Amino acid sequence: MDLFEKQDKELEKQSAPLADRMRQETLQEFVGQSHLLGPGSLLRHAIEEDKLFSVIFWGPPGVGKTTLARIMANDTKAHFEMFSAVLSGVKEIRAVIEEAKSQLRYYQRKTILFVDEIHRFNKAQQDAFLPHVESGLITLIGATTENPSFEVIAPLLSRTRVMVLQPYSDEELHMILQRALDNKEKGFGLLALEIEKDALSHIIWAADGDARAVLNNLEAAVSLVRKKDGSVKRITKAIVEKALQKKVLQYDKSGEEHYNLISAFHKSLRGSDPDAALYWLGRMLEAGEDPLYIARRMVRFASEDIGNADPSALTIALSAMQAFHFIGLPEGELALAQAAVYLATAPKSNALYTGYGKVKDTIKKTGTLPVPLHIRNAPTKLMTEIGYGKNYKYAHDYKDAYVPQEYLPEELRDRRFYTPTARGYEKIIKEHLDKWLKIKKAKRED
Repeated sequence: MDLFEKQDKELEKQSAPLADRMRQETLQEFVGQSHLLGPGSLLRHAIEEDKLFSVIFWGPPGVGKTTLARIMANDTKAHFEMFSAVLSGVKEIRAVIEEAKSQLRYYQRKTILFVDEIHRFNKAQQDAFLPHVESGLITLIGATTENPSFEVIAPLLSRTRVMVLQPYSDEELHMILQRALDNKEKGFGLLALEIEKDALSHIIWAADGDARAVLNNLEAAVSLVRKKDGSVKRITKAIVEKALQKKVLQYDKSGEEHYNLISAFHKSLRGSDPDAALYWLGRMLEAGEDPLYIARRMVRFASEDIGNADPSALTIALSAMQAFHFIGLPEGELALAQAAVYLATAPKSNALYTGYGKVKDTIKKTGTLPVPLHIRNAPTKLMTEIGYGKNYKYAHDYKDAYVPQEYLPEELRDRRFYTPTARGYEKIIKEHLDKWLKIKKAKRED
């Protein structure tokens, strides 16, 4: 790197956003994700002993996926290549592979390939990684906000470990903010900022577990109090409100009232009280709560507390969220109010919620039980010859499109997870299930 390149890099670094300047560079600096990086953990051991493996980091935005990938490369002295699945394709992948070969041949350096938003790669692009991950030429680190079980191909999943990153706690975000306030080289340490505790708490609350957002929020607030001569004034609640363009909620410092109000709203919906539901909805909206947060809670409620007692509830909740997206404030509030009244007055059932909970508990206990042969797909002759799809009964060939046969693994035969209530549409579902169960029992007794 020549003198001019070094100067350009320095200028670029100085003009970078606060979140980029404050990016942690070593494992010792890294805040959060203690479940992955605590003493004796697999990932920490792999980094410290230079025994990295390919991994997919799954988590919401701003939880350290990119930062952790860079730290893994820095601490192991590996060559680091980074590109986004949105902007790159197979051609770029080939170029990275050739560079990895050169790094290994001439410098004896391993290559870490970090792929942001890996879920956006199509099957062909993901396939291009497989032989090089398997051979160890590259250590693949993928980052995704989507469930990799649905978005990443099975062969690639089998060659990587999926690690789930959690949103930052308020305490961790406070630590990150304090570092930025104290750091004289990369942060605002030279400004001698004064910031009210309530203003700091609101900056953290608005970030919702996102470290990048919390630093962006701080930077926005500082920009409003920083004068041309370099002097600054105290950052107050009002300054934060103006910087974030959100009204500061009238909640206490710990955020307890935030949870109290959403709890009251949820319980009013569950208790079938539309008047209370509307009141708590209004309280939250007037206080400046994020309307889409409320909408997301109603979508969850539609499945958790209503389910198939009224299958339209989920559609109503989603439509309200979409309508708010389209209209915005203040007109969009009525769409949320309409959904709240519908959910409050709909028949209630938590059968789906409890049923799915039983499924997750069973999977934890029994592991990956094999799919019964008769309901496996048989696209090839070999699969057919070894019994895939043998004796499968096609339901539409039988009366009322129902034929008794087993669909669960043998170890779970007759296990019931979903038990519908006698309320709303679930009453009809229950009648169907009871009828089919009688047919199945009669068939076994023959």
